[in-house]
Amino acid sequence: MTEGTGRSLADAVREGTAVLAAAGVPSPRADAELLAEHLLGVGLGRLRALMLGDTAAPDGYGELIAERAQRIPLQHITGVAHFRYLALAVGPGVFIPRPETESVVQLVIDRLRGLAHPKVVDLGTGSGAIAGSIAHEVPGAEVHAVEFSEFAHAWAARNLQPLGVHLIRGDLRDALPEHNGTFDVVVSNPPYIPAEAVPNEPEVALHDPPEALYGGGADGMELPTAAAASAARLLVPGGYFVMEHAEVQAGWIAAMLERSGLWAEVATHRDLNGRDRATSAVRACPAASR
Repeated sequence: MTEGTGRSLADAVREGTAVLAAAGVPSPRADAELLAEHLLGVGLGRLRALMLGDTAAPDGYGELIAERAQRIPLQHITGVAHFRYLALAVGPGVFIPRPETESVVQLVIDRLRGLAHPKVVDLGTGSGAIAGSIAHEVPGAEVHAVEFSEFAHAWAARNLQPLGVHLIRGDLRDALPEHNGTFDVVVSNPPYIPAEAVPNEPEVALHDPPEALYGGGADGMELPTAAAASAARLLVPGGYFVMEHAEVQAGWIAAMLERSGLWAEVATHRDLNGRDRATSAVRACPAASR
């Protein structure tokens, strides 16, 4: 891809779009524009206005297009993942938050309405997207977050420290025993992909850390099951648990929660694409200490 003297921004974005489309990138035009935005430091509206004039393509644009054409995640190239109202720092070693998870955050925020000083924990926080969004959008909340991966914990610390979230490095299976029975809400987006279900997208299969993808066991349900057990331990009676999962796992998770005898009001929730994205439940009896 050519750029520099005589190469207009509009031509560069048009050519970049074609390169990305040929490489199989799912959203070539949007990614080409976002990379130009990143280099120019402007918003989308301003970028498109500049493309109507004779603005030259920014230096380095072709190199970024080439990286994206290699299916390196857009967020790794720009260093930023946008999630609800946050711009999160991300890069190698941390799971890139997905737009679908924003609906899980909304379930938590809806549940917290009317509570003066709710206490919330995000188990397996990754970049801190869920915990950070709750802290940002529910100013009175006391928000905790747990992350096991050393690399992801470092990214989460960068994102969550300005928001006042209490972040610890720990295992979601046994974290925060000193807080047993004290949380109003436990939320989790644990790894849940079955061991043999390698994602098709190169951005996921090659760049998201495996420990953030695979849930353990042939069905991928070891960590989701552990997250539910920890939620039962950590919640106050009547506390709310919500967990993200794959669409095909919704029925299994709902049945697991109902069979345990620890939960009431088990419900499945769809995301904006109409897929069964999360399951919630209310703690039916006092959490038992381990």
